[in-house]
Amino acid sequence: MPKKSRSAIILEKEDNVATVTTNLKKGDTIQVSIGDYAVSIVLAQNIPYGHKFALKDIKKGETIVKYGEVIGKATSNISKGEHTHIHNVEGLRGRGDKQ
Repeated sequence: MPKKSRSAIILEKEDNVATVTTNLKKGDTIQVSIGDYAVSIVLAQNIPYGHKFALKDIKKGETIVKYGEVIGKATSNISKGEHTHIHNVEGLRGRGDKQ
């Protein structure tokens, strides 16, 4: 059964990732929507609080869009529902953990 709480958010229709607001488990079905855009996703992996998952298949080299802003590019193909983080995204902004 889909989780109907605000367990993941998007802010713009252009977003291709959603940010989770609680720890989510592999196999959870999450619904996210904005305006008339809505999508239901089955998570491919556990997603920790504050991390992202792909709303659609993203090809290697494509940009990652969060909250309407480009935040990075995919370093590998990312499947819909897959955890999207530093292991498969190259940040285009300073991460703060590397000098």
